[in-house]
Parts: sequence; C-alpha cells; structure tokens
Amino acid sequence: MRGIGTPITGTGGSPSGSFRILHVSTGNVCRSPITERLTRHALADRLGDPLWGGLIVESAGTWGHEGAPMEANAATVLTDFGADPSGFVGRELLDDHVIRADLVLTATRDHRAQVISMGHSAGLRTFTLKEFTRLVRAIDTATLPPLQDGVVERAVALVRAAAALRGWLLAPTAEADEVHDPYGAPLPFFRSIGDEINEALDPVVTALTGVPART
Repeated sequence: MRGIGTPITGTGGSPSGSFRILHVSTGNVCRSPITERLTRHALADRLGDPLWGGLIVESAGTWGHEGAPMEANAATVLTDFGADPSGFVGRELLDDHVIRADLVLTATRDHRAQVISMGHSAGLRTFTLKEFTRLVRAIDTATLPPLQDGVVERAVALVRAAAALRGWLLAPTAEADEVHDPYGAPLPFFRSIGDEINEALDPVVTALTGVPART
C-alpha cells in the first residue's frame, strides 16, 4: 500500500504526489476565498497534517481582482469558523491554473462553463461546489481507496466517480447548484453564504479524507 503523499498522477497537471483543488468565483474576494480557506481549515482538522497529505487548495476569479485582499466580511466569516483569513491575495483565473488543477469547484454554473470553455480537458474535473457535493453524497465511499493508500489516490478516484455520475444524478432545480454572490452585502448575508459553503464542503472533505467532522 502507498503511504500518504506517495507519488501518483492526478487528473489534471499537478506534480506527481499532489492533488490540486481550485475554487473559482467572480472577483476572488468573497466566495472563493471563503471556500479555499474553509477547505484548508477542514483538511487540517481532519488530517492534522500541515501538508494535508499532498492536497493543494487555492482559488481564483473569472474577473479576479489581482492582488486584492479578500472582503472584510469574508474574513470575518472565516474567523467565525476558526479558519485563517490572513495573507490572502486575489488572483485572476489563468489557463495555467486550470491546467494544473485536478479538481475545479466553482460557485455557479456560469463559472463552471467559463472554466470548461478555457479547454485543457477541464470538463471531467470541473463542477459547481454544490453539484460536486450532490454527486459525492451518492458515492459509496467504501469503494474508494483507503486513506492508508494516500489522500491523493483517494481524491483522484473520488473525482472520477463523481464525473461518472454526473449525467445520471441531476439537480432538482438549476438554483440548487448555485452559491450566490454576497459582494457588497451586509455581514449577516455573508454569514449565511459562509454557512452554505461550509455545509456543502463537509461531505466533500469527509469523502476526501475518510474522516468525519469533529462534533
């Protein structure tokens, strides 16, 4: 069996031994920074490993505010969850980000379409966050490689299983796969979006790591 971090090729263009998760929204100052940092926080909580077994988590925006800090309300939401908002710098989505990503999770269907339109065989590894959550919930995680074989190997298998289910498990409504933009909204709305994102991330991180959230 492979140990955690043992080299294996991802689904995108990540270096051997790593698996890169890319979160995408519009400006990369609200939704995707929240999702990026909540993912990192959850992985650290589940795995207790600063390198998360080879998982790399980052974000970018289709109209990204290059070099900008995240919105203050987004940072507050992260602090509410115990996650670290410090040091964040906004990025505009580039071809290289898509090429290197093994899993792209977007805030909306429009973002998903924009990522896929960039090419680089991104279709099979690009989902909206809520779409991916819905698909992951339908996967029997007992069929995935165990954590002892490495988080990267498990992540690769999870993405392939989700892609195989996509045409069979449709959203009940178009809105079900969307995370709305809180940009310019008051803090309570940011907090509701943070709760929504955190709820969607929980089954994904559990499936990736094989470790449930602490109660």
